[in-house]
Amino acid sequence: MRLLVLGAGGRGAHAYAQWCLEHPEAARVVAVAEPDAERRDGLGDAHAIPAARRFTGWQQALSTRGPWDAVIVATPDRDHVDPTLRALELGHHVLLEKPIAPTAEDLDRLTAAARDSAGTVTVAHVLRYTPFFQTLRRLLDEGRIGDLQGISHIENIAYWHFAHSYVRGNWHRADQSSPMLLAKACHDIDILRWLVGAPCTTVASFGERRHFRVENAPKGSTERCVDGCAVADTCPYNAERLYVDQLADVDGPPVTVVTNDTSVAGRRRALRLTDYGRCVYRMDNDVVDHQTAALRFGNGVTASLVVSAFTAWNTRTLTLMGSHGQITADMRSGRISLATFADTPPNVEGRQADETFQVGSGSQGVVDEVIEAFSGHGGGDAGLMLDFTGRVRSWLSGDDVDAAPSSLEESVESHFVAFAAERSRLNHTVEEL
Repeated sequence: MRLLVLGAGGRGAHAYAQWCLEHPEAARVVAVAEPDAERRDGLGDAHAIPAARRFTGWQQALSTRGPWDAVIVATPDRDHVDPTLRALELGHHVLLEKPIAPTAEDLDRLTAAARDSAGTVTVAHVLRYTPFFQTLRRLLDEGRIGDLQGISHIENIAYWHFAHSYVRGNWHRADQSSPMLLAKACHDIDILRWLVGAPCTTVASFGERRHFRVENAPKGSTERCVDGCAVADTCPYNAERLYVDQLADVDGPPVTVVTNDTSVAGRRRALRLTDYGRCVYRMDNDVVDHQTAALRFGNGVTASLVVSAFTAWNTRTLTLMGSHGQITADMRSGRISLATFADTPPNVEGRQADETFQVGSGSQGVVDEVIEAFSGHGGGDAGLMLDFTGRVRSWLSGDDVDAAPSSLEESVESHFVAFAAERSRLNHTVEEL
């Protein structure tokens, strides 16, 4: 499989292209388009890409059909649709980073084009490819807790991750990227739809930017964390502590998002010059820092989705409530516990679950958690790439292959639900879909 990668950032270079280096028998990157010269040449050198196939932008790369079998679109959110449309026009199969599109109009434009193209679109809803969520789906399909009645799903973003991505980072303003729920949790909405097995019909949502505001800046804080901030030792959002001290041994994301020069001097320079060194209370961010959505599905199942900056760990925690039992699960630890009501006497303190499943080894410590948050998705990134490259290889061979688990057709509903949740949040309405 020969791949063109559009965007040599955290996803394009460090997730998808890196997988190709680790699995050369499955795929190789033969071309890259990236406006940042250092990132473009960094990926180009790592994959031995000739100079003629190191493009400064997707328009140049897709001016004609090139010598590659598929295209990975890992550009910024607002630049997802147009390169995907052009790739489809050329008949390419596309792996598209989420979110698919920032607006419903763009989503309609893309789905219409996909229907008329020989190419396909696979959306990077990586959670469907994780052993963790596949185990949850299997337990539901086996009827282990009877009929599913409701789900409580919490997307624990973690305080450091939210500050990095949604206060200082690329997703800190909705008009430059996407609303926070769409950018961060469209694949959480997708996984709820997948577990429930029915379309979402009703949405109500609440949330706001409550904490990361200038009026909440501590006394003695400064414009930048390196400007002699009086509360640097106690502020959990101290950028110098995170990027220079805690992540001292990390040479990939999120440090490479802050600076291409990951030396101590390079990091300190970036903290003086970029938004990543600014006080989180003095940014121009406008996205919500916590949001709760209530969802009702066509089969009567209900779900709550909580997305919050204010958590210690970066993980997803779920409770699945069935007519005959319940499942509790924590993606960070990989622990899934199942209890059936028939075997659970009432009012017994400290009772162990009937069965416990350990999916993966779990992450330990700040550094492991950061690496996992930006590169692995609990095995989902690798599962997605393995499925996408194998499926495209079969399509190109003329084999009869089903659509991908996260095909465009399968994935669009999550976005319409996210758009409805944002309307509900802004207008204080209950949205019918």
